[in-house]
Amino acid sequence: MRQPYLSSREVSSSRKCWRAFHVDLVAMCGDCVEKEYPNRGNTCLENGSFLLNFTGCAVCSKRDFMLITNKSLKEEDGEEIVTYDHLCKNCHHVIARHEYTFSIMDEFQEYTMLCLLCGKAEDTISILPDDPRQMTLLF
Repeated sequence: MRQPYLSSREVSSSRKCWRAFHVDLVAMCGDCVEKEYPNRGNTCLENGSFLLNFTGCAVCSKRDFMLITNKSLKEEDGEEIVTYDHLCKNCHHVIARHEYTFSIMDEFQEYTMLCLLCGKAEDTISILPDDPRQMTLLF
């Protein structure tokens, strides 16, 4: 039976009970993480894994480094989108699907991250030498 398609932005962040989320036809496991989609503020990861949130693989019960697979980079309407899967190094269980975006809007670079393991984050950085948001009036 084919699994329903959900974008990662539609995934519920409700707390643990054994289940898998299906995102882009890839199952994600809420039992492998301490907290689902933790708030990471402005820390947006283009690659890597947030190992402090990894409690161990729910399938093989090992807590080890992860593999990054199915990495892709595509550009849509001026936005770069990087996606990849976090897999258990020992049994290749899919722990999470990671999505990172980068775009330029007006005078700012905008970054976002959404991942069951690594969390959710947004950041905006000025491309100008002096950030207009940080300027003070000289009266």
